[in-house]
Amino acid sequence: MSVSELTGHIKAILEGTFPSICVEGEISDLTRPRSGHLYFTLKDEHSQIRGVIWRSTAARMKTQIKEGQSVLCFGDVEVYGARGTYSLVVRKVQTQGLGPLQQAFLELKQKLNAEGLFAAERKRQLPRFPKRLGVVTSPSGAAIRDFLKAAAQRWPGVEILIIPTLVQGQGASDSIAKAIESAQQITPRLDTLVVTRGGGSLEDLWCFNEESVVRAIAQCQIPTISAVGHEVDITLCDLAADVRALTPTDGATCALPDRDLIIGSLNDLRSRLHRSVRNGLKARRNRLNSLQTRSILKRPHELVQRRFRQLDELDARARKSMFTRMELNKAKLGKAAATLSALSPLNVLARGYSVTLDSEDNTIQNPSQLQPGDTIRSRVEHGDIESVVKTITTYDD
Repeated sequence: MSVSELTGHIKAILEGTFPSICVEGEISDLTRPRSGHLYFTLKDEHSQIRGVIWRSTAARMKTQIKEGQSVLCFGDVEVYGARGTYSLVVRKVQTQGLGPLQQAFLELKQKLNAEGLFAAERKRQLPRFPKRLGVVTSPSGAAIRDFLKAAAQRWPGVEILIIPTLVQGQGASDSIAKAIESAQQITPRLDTLVVTRGGGSLEDLWCFNEESVVRAIAQCQIPTISAVGHEVDITLCDLAADVRALTPTDGATCALPDRDLIIGSLNDLRSRLHRSVRNGLKARRNRLNSLQTRSILKRPHELVQRRFRQLDELDARARKSMFTRMELNKAKLGKAAATLSALSPLNVLARGYSVTLDSEDNTIQNPSQLQPGDTIRSRVEHGDIESVVKTITTYDD
């Protein structure tokens, strides 16, 4: 893939995984250019991330951020493809230690995070096509109406069970925890559990930051969705749940598949299947037509006859080559026989010459090899003559 394609995949995965997030850190490298945007680095003891506050957001901020200030920044993770970098686009900034609720929120968050309740490896996949859906919320609130409306538009026909609970005020945390426990006792088993309510102030949503509620969600055996408040509201329930939805309507979006998208996908698959079948049939029909025009199928005997002719031609060529090679070898053999006959000592004997041998059949070439009285044998053309040496005469060269 190209660099742009790879960056696009990273952008989709990163921004899809962290649509909105609250990050705690210390401001450093703060710059204020003439454009009115704010650029800075948000860091802790071990890591850092670049942050930006656009001019429109900075103009609405009541508190001016400063170098070295400890803050909570709420915003979105954004990938800047031109440079291959990521940063946090901040929409809301809150300084640390502004009130007892915020301090309690951070302390409990740190405690539960240390226990691993917010760990990414604990998150479970939601069922793609749930049949039974449980919703823990107030049955008279706006959240359940928004949720049911979105669910009906998105995936009608799913069975939705409302588990009523308090979502604000005294005793709300215990009520929510008990409702979550009750949802796990319902049979047949629920496929997904959604905990939701509408937006409100930090105090209104505080019951969703209580330890009992957070632990109930973390220990729930049913895959959970936390859809509490609006996009800017982040509770500890959001961190403990398997999936965090921005609003009650978004909770229905996360829990249920999109009917129109599924129907579109099915129609697309059906079209592709039909097209594949048609193309396959067409290809096989063309193949059959091609085979039908071949001579081997129209006149198969011609192929046999052609092979017979080729076999006869090869046999004739083989015979001719064999006879030619035999004549050539016969001529070579005659020439070699003539050469051998010319060099044979028997031809010399035929002309009246003889070969003299001693008693051990050694050829006598020098008179000094014999003594008077030795027996010698002379070989002539038609036999051998045995003689006894009387005298030896030596001729000088």
